[in-house]
This record gives sequence, C-alpha cells and structure tokens, in this order.
Amino acid sequence: VHSIADILARVGEAAAGQAPGSWIRGSRYDDGKMAQALTRWDLDEAAPDHPVLVVQVAGHWGVVNSAALRAAGIDEDSTPPPGGSYGHDATGRLNGVLFEQALFDFAYPAVSRTGSTVVPQTSFEEKLTGLGRAVRLFHAAGLTSITDALIGPEDLRLLIEGERRGLLTLRTNVLIVAEHYEAMRRVGITGAFGGDRLRIAGIKTFVDGAIGGRTCLLETPFEGTTDDYGIQTRSEDELRDTVRMAQRDGMPVGVHANGDRAIGLILGLFEEAQAADPRPGLRHRIEHCTVVTEDILRRMRRLDAIAVPFGSYVHYHGSRLLDWYGEERLRRMFAHRWFADAGVLAAGSSDFPCGPFEPLLALQSCVTRRGWDGPVLGENQRLSAEEALALYTVNAAASTGETASKGRLAPGMLADFVVLGADPAGAAPDTLSGVPVRETYVGGVRVWP
Repeated sequence: VHSIADILARVGEAAAGQAPGSWIRGSRYDDGKMAQALTRWDLDEAAPDHPVLVVQVAGHWGVVNSAALRAAGIDEDSTPPPGGSYGHDATGRLNGVLFEQALFDFAYPAVSRTGSTVVPQTSFEEKLTGLGRAVRLFHAAGLTSITDALIGPEDLRLLIEGERRGLLTLRTNVLIVAEHYEAMRRVGITGAFGGDRLRIAGIKTFVDGAIGGRTCLLETPFEGTTDDYGIQTRSEDELRDTVRMAQRDGMPVGVHANGDRAIGLILGLFEEAQAADPRPGLRHRIEHCTVVTEDILRRMRRLDAIAVPFGSYVHYHGSRLLDWYGEERLRRMFAHRWFADAGVLAAGSSDFPCGPFEPLLALQSCVTRRGWDGPVLGENQRLSAEEALALYTVNAAASTGETASKGRLAPGMLADFVVLGADPAGAAPDTLSGVPVRETYVGGVRVWP
C-alpha cells in the first residue's frame, strides 16, 4: 500500500465482502511515505455504510470515518478525553483523526479509560491463532525472547492460554499497564512474577506520544512549527502516584517517554521516589528514550535507569525524520553511542508493530544510521556490530533482570540461541539485514524452522 488510493481500494474491497454496519479495521498506515493525508471523507467515500478505523503505523493516532464517529457518539461539540485530542480540518470540522487517549479509548482495551472500546474486539480463539502465527514469525527472524510492554488482563489471559497450548514457545516478559496494577497488588503481585517462559517484569505507564506519530513531548517545537511541542498523555500527579507506589513495592516501572521534555519529567519523578524511598538495585526503564541531552544522560546514570531505544527507526523512517525533527535534534535521537559512552544500559527494542521486529535489520540501522531512502542520519550515534549485538543479547537480558539466565551462551544459562548464515561482526554493515537465520533454538529445542 503506497497511496491513499491504495488504502481506499483495500477498504472498499473489505466493505464489499461484509454486511453494512460491520467494522472495517486497518493498521500500519504510514502517512510519512504518502503524498497526502487520509481523512474521514476519504473513508466515507470508500465505505459509507461501514464504520472504519485505520491506525497510523506508530499506533498513537488513527483515522475514522463518519459512521465510526457516530458509533462512538463523537460530534463537533464533543470534548476529547484527557491526554487525547481530535483532529480538525482548516475550517474547524472534525477530520476523523483521533490522537493518543482518544484512539486508546476507541480501540485499545489494555489502555482504554472507559472500561471498554468502541471497536469490537476479535474473539479469543482468533487471537490465539494470531499469537501462534506471530510467534513463528518472530522465531524465523531469530528471536528467542521478547518483552511485551502493553499488557492488560485479557492479554495476560491470552498469553497464559497460549503457553498452556504450546503456542508460546517464545520466552515472554510483560509489563502490565499501570491502571491494572492495583488489581495485581490485591493478589500479592508486587514484583517480578512468573517462570522462565512467561513472566511479569514490571508495570507500564506513559508520559507522551510517538516519534513516528509526531506527538512526543519536546522541549522545542517540531520542525516547521512554532507552537507544536507534542502531547503529554498523563498528568504529572498521576505519574507521580504510579512511580511512588511502584517504588514502595520494589516493582520496576517501564515509562513510555520519547521527547526530551517527557524524559526530563519522568526522571524528576524517579529522583523524587528514590530520595523518599531508596531501593538499591531497583532499576526503572524509559521505553524509547528517544530525544536526549547530556543532562538526561547524567541523571540516568546516577539513577541507574535503563534506556530502551528503538533499534530500526533510522532505517524505517529515513529522511522524514529530518523533516520532523531537524538535523541538530537527530544527532541526539536514538542515542545508542551516547548511552554506551555514558555508562547507561541500553537494550534493543523494535516497538513492533510500530516498527520492524527483525533484530538484524535493527543491527544494520544502529551500525550504519542509514535511512531506507539513502541518507545517513545522526552518524555520531553509530555503533560497531559487536556493540549492536549486545543491545539484543546481554543488555536485553539485563533490562528485565535476567542476566543470571539469559543473554549469553555459558554453562548453566538457558540454551536460547540462533544459527546464522554469516557472522554479523564480519558482514558488510549495509548487508546485516540480509544475514540469513538458519535455525532458532529455545531451551535447546529447535523452534524454527
């Protein structure tokens, strides 16, 4: 799909095969690679009798048609939820774009604050089928372990059943969305919990929006604007309460913070919590930790906080990053070199489905800093192939507190490994994504092919 016309053709085909009134859902709409923006009126034309939702690739905003707005009870007089907003056209009319919490309430059960979603969810059995397919794809890419950082009660039930049925051959750590933490506490789960296949590793909350969605919270405006600093999705008081509760319990928190203003805000709350209730060895995570400064690096080092930056985003977004963030800011983004030099632990991350999940593609992006469309972006943050491999092995294990069992091949460690068709350390940097994955093993058992 390369254009709005392609999207509308797909939507129209889906509508033709379904009864009027049934939902049409699409995802991974990449507006940064299209000449124009998708609107509700485009979707109205393609499927006037069906509610439609198309989610932008970053997962932090989406576009709906008029039927979907009616289904949600949203009209020109509606007030968006805290931490979210509605898009408008040049005349002030709703254009169908739902930002942040407005989209989450619409479609994401784990982070909806209304207790439900507008979009009907797929059945449990359909989700199990999808889980099995996803695990196979991940193994084919050489993955043996993942962390899913957006888990609610229904998602956890799905993973538990997937493990019971033998579908979850991938070792899986999860971060439980903070709104569900109180329920965990009531049954006594106030720290890492589970086995070496499925494990609760912490809780998750949000400060801001997305890099690809251009909703992250910045200290200076987005390129080409004078007053667009992004979106703060949780209040400072709410974030403080979450961090303090987790700190008292000794529970790690993974906080989604992309922009430099968002990162600075959450570091201040980590510092407050640590001063009030010191917990040596408790390491909180900053998920994405994208736009950094020297001050941010110093504060993270003092706190022993963990950075979990995107591995493949330079490749994936390419030169559009320059349009959105500018050259100076790009030298401070996806700052793998700075993290390594400052002694800040950084783990590899895809944030799939917001970015590609293949770790070898991420290695190539970290080593070359070359976008898919050619330019080298922020070359001062380049890593060697060996350093990039560490992001997805020893550092990844450390980020979930599992260095005693994972991340290395050594006596007594879990026998999770891949067989590659070439040595990444000796491959030409621009060919790393093409290194073939021959076999994948988890616990000494071959899981792919």
